[in-house]
Amino acid sequence: MVRRKVLNAYSENAKGHHVSYGERLAHFTWAWFECTMSTGAMAALLSLQPYTFPGLKTIGKVVFIIDLVLFISFTILITMRFGMNRGALTKSLHHPHESFYFGTFWVSLGLIIYCIQSYAVPSCGPWLVQTLEVLYWLFAGCVILVSIFQYHVIFDLEQLPVEDAMPSWILPVYPFIILGPLAANLLYNQPRPSSALPILIGGITFQGFGWCFAFIQYTLYVTRLTSGLLPEEPKRPGMYVAVGPAAYTAYALITLGSQAQVILPPGFLGISTIPVGDIWKAIGVGAGLFLWFLAFWFSFLSTVGLLHGWKHAHFTLNSWAVVFPNAGLTSALIQIGSVLSSDGIKAVCSGMTIVLCIVWLCLAALNIKALWRGQILWPHKDEDMEDIEGHEQ
Repeated sequence: MVRRKVLNAYSENAKGHHVSYGERLAHFTWAWFECTMSTGAMAALLSLQPYTFPGLKTIGKVVFIIDLVLFISFTILITMRFGMNRGALTKSLHHPHESFYFGTFWVSLGLIIYCIQSYAVPSCGPWLVQTLEVLYWLFAGCVILVSIFQYHVIFDLEQLPVEDAMPSWILPVYPFIILGPLAANLLYNQPRPSSALPILIGGITFQGFGWCFAFIQYTLYVTRLTSGLLPEEPKRPGMYVAVGPAAYTAYALITLGSQAQVILPPGFLGISTIPVGDIWKAIGVGAGLFLWFLAFWFSFLSTVGLLHGWKHAHFTLNSWAVVFPNAGLTSALIQIGSVLSSDGIKAVCSGMTIVLCIVWLCLAALNIKALWRGQILWPHKDEDMEDIEGHEQ
């Protein structure tokens, strides 16, 4: 109660008018899960480091625990928002801006499964491996339904001009771009070929859909950019979302291709004259290389755009978009360094990881500062951009 009064009092002093805790909670949007998406990506990235030191595994586990706490807390808060405000859930899924961020909830959940595999399986028995296998297919089924019905709502009810196209329009299918890396991670501990092969095939299939749909959306985004319409300065961190599909697809192709050497049985697809697994790996590595460079190009394009408008930028929840896609870019480069046995590439990956850790810490500090000052979780400030009754603000 004391904390609530302090928060409300500060809100009143900072903005010159009183906004209650409940009113602020009404603006807790799906975009908050960009924070857990990025935190989970950092935990996953720390588990992949080519060069380790005593305590790195512990640091990764701590980041994963922070991610779990944040995810549970955010889920409770957004559930409270929907419970306290009738019709808010439907409005959030139909809103022309906030609705796209529903995908970040599912990406965050998928990364939790990924991190359980990385950090918990080595300490647990075979039961957890089988549990994660079931969770993988349940997760895949859920995100298929989400992508179908979410885009049905967008296509049927919304009229979004191409000149407003943003990479965030890809977010409803963003969970698919981690299904490939998630499949590859699960395969490391799959003892049964009868389970491993379906996961391998499923990972490639789901990743392929995510990449193909993202590629279609790229055309809209690039059309906007070639018209000379860069996003507004506070929204420019969202440009990094375009990095994710190519980066995580490169990661998936390389890792799944490498796994195929072990998993694919002799005579697979009726081919017995050549080792099919070796062919899959060769194609996967080659395709991963050119997709990684596309992700690299989008990353630097976004960085130039962000720096160009730095003076007019301020923290928004979109700022978290800097971390997750670039964590994927680094993860893919780690796999490239591994298959090419390049110590130089591995060293670059370690440097990129350090930079991302610093960026994550800075964003966390800016997020707390913006929350305290009423720059987010405040009427007129968040991704819903309308009050709970649906009136424009």
